[in-house]
Amino acid sequence: MRPHIVFSVCLALAALGCGQKRSDQRSFTLQGQVQSIDTAHKLVVVKHEDIKGFMPAMTMPYEVEDAKSLGELAPGDLIDATLVVFSNGAHLTKIRKVGEAPLEKPAGSAAMPTASSGFELLRPGEPVPAGAFVDQDGRKRTFATFKGSPVVVTFVYTKCPLPTFCPLMDRHFATLQRTLKDDAALQKVHLVTVSFDPTRDTPPVLKAHAKELGADLKRWTFLTGDRDEVDRFAARFGVSVSRALNDPRDITHNLRTAIVGADGTLVKVYMGNEWTPDQVLADLRGLT
Repeated sequence: MRPHIVFSVCLALAALGCGQKRSDQRSFTLQGQVQSIDTAHKLVVVKHEDIKGFMPAMTMPYEVEDAKSLGELAPGDLIDATLVVFSNGAHLTKIRKVGEAPLEKPAGSAAMPTASSGFELLRPGEPVPAGAFVDQDGRKRTFATFKGSPVVVTFVYTKCPLPTFCPLMDRHFATLQRTLKDDAALQKVHLVTVSFDPTRDTPPVLKAHAKELGADLKRWTFLTGDRDEVDRFAARFGVSVSRALNDPRDITHNLRTAIVGADGTLVKVYMGNEWTPDQVLADLRGLT
C-alpha cells in the first residue's frame, strides 16, 4: 500500500449528516491497522480484515465522523471501529485503539507504471492510444473504434464496495446518459467504462452490470481485457491500481475520468470523485 497514491487521488467520502439514523443506513464492525492519516480531509487509510456481509479484506481510505478521533491515532495502530454505510457515502465512527504493530512493507503490491518508467501521462491535444479490449459482448475492440464521436471515459471495477468511488462513477454516467439522450447537440457523445479487474469483470459480468445501470449499449460501452494492457492504457490517464499479490480482491486505486475529442485526442481529465455531470456536460458543449 502506498498512502501517497491514495491521498493524491482518492478524495474524501461524501458527508453523511449529523449522526441521524437513516432508513438506508447499515453498520458493520471493522478491525484493522491504520496505514496513514490525512487530517485535512478527515481520512484514515486502514488495512482491514474481511467485513462480514459487506467486503473482503482490503486497504481503503475512510472518512471519519469526528475529526478529533484522528488526533488520537498514528500509523501502525490497531483499531476497532464501526463502518456506517449509506446509499451515497460511508464513514467510520466509534474508533477504538486496541494495540499497535509495525507496518508491513508494501512488497506485496504490484506497482503501476508511471511517467518515470516510460508511460508518460497524456496531455490535452495528444492522441489517445488505441489499446486492445473486449466489450460487454465479448467482441474485440480498440479505443480507436470510437473515433468520430466525443467520448467520456472512466475506470472502475464492479466489485468496488464504497458508494462514493466506482458506484458514484456509474451513477454519474447514468445521469449523463439521460441528459445526452435529450440534448440534440450531444447526440454523438459516447460513454465508455473500462474495468481494471478483468479476472472478475468478464464480458458477461459487464453485460449484467450494464443492465443493472440501465445502460443503452448503443451509447454506453463497457470494456475490459488483458490486465497489463488495461493497466498500460489507464496509466496514460493517471490511473493507479495496486493489487495485493496474495489476494487479488484487495485493490487500491484512484479515480480518473476524461473527455476524448472526436478526433481521438485528449481534451480534459477530471481527478477524483468531485466532478459532476453538469461540469462534464458544459465541457462537452464547449467542444461544439
